[in-house]
Amino acid sequence: MSEILFFFEAVEPFGFPKKSVQELIFFLIDNEKKAPGDISVIFCSDAYLLNINEQYLGHDYYTDIVTFDYVENSVISGDLFISIDRINDNSKQLGVSFDEELLRVIIHGVLHLTGYKDKTIPEKKMMREKENFYLGKAGFKIEER
Repeated sequence: MSEILFFFEAVEPFGFPKKSVQELIFFLIDNEKKAPGDISVIFCSDAYLLNINEQYLGHDYYTDIVTFDYVENSVISGDLFISIDRINDNSKQLGVSFDEELLRVIIHGVLHLTGYKDKTIPEKKMMREKENFYLGKAGFKIEER
């Protein structure tokens, strides 16, 4: 049976609509014609994620998410490491709620697991459209940004 689990590393646990997020992730995976596997969402600090970014990807910069893909065939599995510090800062800079930014980043990571990329301008445009679509499904009124 597939599971979506949440963990806190180097940050204080906080409340969020866990069940709704799980349901949205399952909906996204099904809507993208994939099968759910096991996904871990690990909320962490900037320092914790920077260490992962350096150790596993050779990147020496802060980021909001690092996704580890364990997808086999069409079964979507992976680990999403998400910096709560980045989510907090980005939500303020973008003028959106913490919850909206957090959900956007979670969706972004799951979209990567389902096969979407964001290296080119057309890929970034498609990724943003998909993020907005799924945020809309979660009840957020999305403005283009």
